[in-house]
This record gives sequence, structure tokens and C-alpha cells, in this order.
Amino acid sequence: MRPMPLTPIMYYVYVLKSEKDGNLYIGSTNNLERRIHEHNSGWIRSTKSRVPFKLVYFEAYTAEQDARLRESRLKLRSRAFAQLKRRIKKCLEAI
Repeated sequence: MRPMPLTPIMYYVYVLKSEKDGNLYIGSTNNLERRIHEHNSGWIRSTKSRVPFKLVYFEAYTAEQDARLRESRLKLRSRAFAQLKRRIKKCLEAI
């Protein structure tokens, strides 16, 4: 049996809001700080025309599969994303 690392690897599902057009972007990563930097530096083709971004929400998971499934559900099921937007309404208004 392998010993558990002191700091487990975390996987994140995140929501960014474009300061340019106000649109939201959903993604997942194992390094949230690095990924936001990549988005804001224009390194991500799908978002580079919408920089800069602000992080408005994230969820953390210890299993990558759980994070990917949540990301997929938020992207493909409008009801799941609508529910999340209602939960974080004030966060979305603040930026």
C-alpha cells in the first residue's frame, strides 16, 4: 500500500468571467493559478480574444475523473450551469 502524500493533488473546475465582454468560461485543471495565467496571457486559443479574465468560482476535487465529469455537466447541461449561476449570482455581479 502506497503512503498518502501530505498534500494531495487537487483538480479544479473553475468559472472565469471575461472583463472584456462579460461572458463566462468553464474549465478544469490541476493547477488553478497557472491555468488562469495561461488564459490571461492569451495562450489559450478559445479565450484569447476575450482577455482579461477574473476567477469567479471554483470547486476542488481529489479525483480528476470527478472534476472532468463536473466540467462536462456544466458545459453540456444548461440546467446545471443555470443552477450554479443562481448560486453565485452576487459573485457574478461583483466583477
